[in-house]
Amino acid sequence: MVKFRVLLLLPLLFGAMFSPGQPRADEARRIISLAPHITEMLFAIGAGAQVIAVDDASDYPKAAHSLPRVANYRSLNMEQILALQPDLIVAWGTAQQQMVQPLEQLGVAVFYSAPQTFLELGDELQQLGELTGHQRQAAEVVSDYQRQLHELERDYRDAGPVTVFYQIASIPLMSANGGTWMGQAVTLCGGVNIMADSPAPYPQVNAEQVLAQDPQVILADKDAELQHWRQWPALQAVSLDHLLTIDANRLHRFTPRTPAGIRQLCLQLDKVRAAE
Repeated sequence: MVKFRVLLLLPLLFGAMFSPGQPRADEARRIISLAPHITEMLFAIGAGAQVIAVDDASDYPKAAHSLPRVANYRSLNMEQILALQPDLIVAWGTAQQQMVQPLEQLGVAVFYSAPQTFLELGDELQQLGELTGHQRQAAEVVSDYQRQLHELERDYRDAGPVTVFYQIASIPLMSANGGTWMGQAVTLCGGVNIMADSPAPYPQVNAEQVLAQDPQVILADKDAELQHWRQWPALQAVSLDHLLTIDANRLHRFTPRTPAGIRQLCLQLDKVRAAE
């Protein structure tokens, strides 16, 4: 944590570097990304060369691997961030706003990434294109992204329902409700998420709840995360051998790669339909 006396000195040291308020179009040339999905989006629209630092979890694309790491999911390295003299920080609005507020108070321009739906992701890509001077490439990326979504909607509009338990983690056992990115993906593929109505976006559940619902398929990102269900051989997903994996990097991050992750999830549900 940055000590209070350091916070008092920083405006004097760096006050001339930053202009307060939201960034204007075409001015962001030194960008810091504070979340993996943000890093992916910036590189996708052609702004990768303007990214000067990222968070610890940014692992795609490979070009991001060599960049300085200035944040993790719990904290920011304020002094390192300021020393890099960014003219734009892109933060995850739902998770990092409180951490980033001291930087805003020092005059650093911040854009908050907070897409809640698949359509909103397209809007955000266009906004980032405007902020970084890559409007044309962003428009092309958005067009391709929307085309893939429309194809998925067309292909699975009349798909037969498949009951799904989407497992985020096994210890503790966690899932996702219908409003999350993963929940929206399940619905788009014609799946029926057994935790869709949970008031918590990522509810912690117990095995008895899943057993009572007896889903046709259980999804997780690794096969090892699914093996504990085999102790209940009467469970439909077990007896039918429908313990299936998904691509978490594409489904748990809202990026232009998300439609490919949804397509893979849909194909997994198709296996269940084909077996009926």
